[in-house]
Amino acid sequence: MKRFYILLLVLALTSCADKPQKLKQVEGKQIQISDSIEKSKELEDFITPYRERVAEEMEGVLAYTPKAMSKTDYKLNTPIGNMMADAVMEMAGPVFKKRTGKFIDLVILNYGGIRSGINAGDITTRTAYDIMPFENEVAVAELASDELKAMVEYLAKSKVAHPIAGLQVIVDAEGNLSEAKVNGEQIQKKTYYVATSDYLIKGGDRMEFFLRAQNVETLDYKLRNLFIDYFKKKDTIAPMRDERFSQLKN
Repeated sequence: MKRFYILLLVLALTSCADKPQKLKQVEGKQIQISDSIEKSKELEDFITPYRERVAEEMEGVLAYTPKAMSKTDYKLNTPIGNMMADAVMEMAGPVFKKRTGKFIDLVILNYGGIRSGINAGDITTRTAYDIMPFENEVAVAELASDELKAMVEYLAKSKVAHPIAGLQVIVDAEGNLSEAKVNGEQIQKKTYYVATSDYLIKGGDRMEFFLRAQNVETLDYKLRNLFIDYFKKKDTIAPMRDERFSQLKN
């Protein structure tokens, strides 16, 4: 008899195991998060020193600018964009030279990557986080002259104030490309070293000419950190709009 009950138990368990399990119902409960929830004193005491330290770091004054800057100030090139491109040329150039023995010829960033303007007055660490909140790093692409010409055509067609340095682009009154120079010289049949972001290197913002780069060197230098270092190096930030990207008049 005992064996009979054991057999029945085995058959019952086996039968249950063979049946697929189906989810019949899901129950949930919404918990509202608001200021009415009482704070944990123990947690606040633990977090407060870190919060204050971060705030102190973020508000530390690095430089000064006498005039507010925005990427919408002008059409083809802006003081803030020029400053950002010039900063990459100045700060990333020595890093690239030390690693490769070569010089950066020009810089291009993207208009959409400028995430905030800069107010007149003190420039702080927070300013750098505001204009560049992403983790993008500086990358240098080795481009053939044909790809550099494709970059120039891209700029001429887009007519957007993408930050550039070391490059001059002139379009005629109708918006067609009139002239392009790299550091004052016509584009020659050789390779050029173009500093940009690792986002654009992958063809971001439809900059597909970077996908045909002969070589790419990533500098392990975040753009945000580069701007922080640049601000620390300068006493006053007062970039101007110039003729690096301009349009001829009738």
